[in-house]
Amino acid sequence: MHTVKVIAAGFALLGVLLLIAPRLNTGGRHPIIFAMKLFIPLWFVASVINLIIGINRAGYTFLQEAPILLVVFGVPALVAGLIWWRFGRSAS
Repeated sequence: MHTVKVIAAGFALLGVLLLIAPRLNTGGRHPIIFAMKLFIPLWFVASVINLIIGINRAGYTFLQEAPILLVVFGVPALVAGLIWWRFGRSAS
């Protein structure tokens, strides 16, 4: 259940960035693409923090947490990548 909540938090962050993207000064770049470029490293850091918490507080080993990291980071990042690809094609 924790994994689902963390993935939902990733989608919430993605949604927030998509909402504020048009208001950002992106230096002439497409705001949605800028938001996706911002989301992916932010979400990676948040996913690694989740891994560290799982190791230190929940008592899991790195090998137990690594597949969870892939899922937690991968699902929202895949959606962000698809959005980036879609808007990147239309901006060309």
